[in-house]
Amino acid sequence: MKFTAFSVLAITLLTTACATKNFVRRENSTVEERLSQQMTEIEGQIEETQTDIERVEDRTEQNEQQVAELSKTSQEALDRAIAAGKLAEGKFLYETVLTDDKVRFGFDRAELSDEARAALDSFAASVKSSNENVYIEIQGHTDDIGPDAYNQKLGLERAEAVRAYLGQSQGFALHRISVISYGESEPMVANDSRENRSQNRRVLLVVLK
Repeated sequence: MKFTAFSVLAITLLTTACATKNFVRRENSTVEERLSQQMTEIEGQIEETQTDIERVEDRTEQNEQQVAELSKTSQEALDRAIAAGKLAEGKFLYETVLTDDKVRFGFDRAELSDEARAALDSFAASVKSSNENVYIEIQGHTDDIGPDAYNQKLGLERAEAVRAYLGQSQGFALHRISVISYGESEPMVANDSRENRSQNRRVLLVVLK
């Protein structure tokens, strides 16, 4: 069989067309794969962003709940620190209560017992482990035995003793710690029994940032 020049040209064009179609199919397939991969990556980024948003919302909700559940004196500590410009974020983190029955302040005394020092060591370790630049207000509270003025003084002495220990033994920056005494004015429970008075003789450490 003889091929004319036209036939050869036709076959060449047909072969070229087939090759071109195959190339286009491969290119389309590659483009589709890339698009699919990009879409998968974008979906993953969207999911991560959504997760981050949910985490922020959870933290915000938790902080709002914590503020709502603050004791009166902790809320006042937060307000004082914000007003004094001591906080970076204006947030309450947590509070720690050292009650007389646990840390054994001596009756009518402000010296720290071994139990009080151990409790403060544990508190200091917790603060340091968080690795945050916190601000601490130490509040001294007493029961209702004795004159108001004397209880005010005793509460301040106990708060000062705690501040001095955190500074000297734990290396806390004293300018990041304030003290205040509430004396007998803010009891946790009614001063109507020995056990209740023991709960009211306390030091409250409020941690803010």
